[in-house]
Amino acid sequence: MVYQILVVEDQKEISDILMKYIAKEGYGVAVAGNGFEALELFGSQEFHLVLLDIMMPGISGFEVLKEIRKISDVPIIMLTAKQEEVDRLKGFETGADDYVIKPFSPRELMKRIQVFIKRIYKETDEIIYSFRDLKLYTKGMKLVKNNNEIVLTAAEYKLLFVLFKNKGQILTREQLIKLAYGSDYEGYDRNIDSFIKRIRQKIEDDPKNPQILITKYGAGYIFGGDEG
Repeated sequence: MVYQILVVEDQKEISDILMKYIAKEGYGVAVAGNGFEALELFGSQEFHLVLLDIMMPGISGFEVLKEIRKISDVPIIMLTAKQEEVDRLKGFETGADDYVIKPFSPRELMKRIQVFIKRIYKETDEIIYSFRDLKLYTKGMKLVKNNNEIVLTAAEYKLLFVLFKNKGQILTREQLIKLAYGSDYEGYDRNIDSFIKRIRQKIEDDPKNPQILITKYGAGYIFGGDEG
């Protein structure tokens, strides 16, 4: 199992150093240069830890942290040049697990990452995404509703994984295909409608009147209903 780490840092010299050290430790690594790119990456891949800079163009690290915490408890280490206590407290209150003040020692940061990975995941690489009475387990590729397991096909799991990670966002058929099945997908885009119908049968109390996975006519689909 290769643990995957997302680095969110707009300073290339810093992200390059982090990539080098993270790869050397045997972890997988992806880099986002801003908050919007970070949320897009997080919505399309599984990550076991996030290194998140606070001061970035576009949206701040605090906003990225807030959005990730809506769907995931993945450990997040904040990277910041600020030393004010109020900023650290804001991060912890929003859901940060740790803080590292710039300039920092890459070796020390790697040790912190190792501690988190070992403590959080131990013998398993399981990540759980939750919404209402639904829980999606990444290792077993299974769905649980009201503590009852619901069997998914591989195609259904891939699509539901993307929907969970992009809760509250309208996604077109083309976006769902790209995120769930990749650019090599050879089926028709209308096949997504069939997958959606089957998923609704499994997650909705009333599939004919969906409250969780909703169609936005002329736009696409949104997971999360009115809470998205």
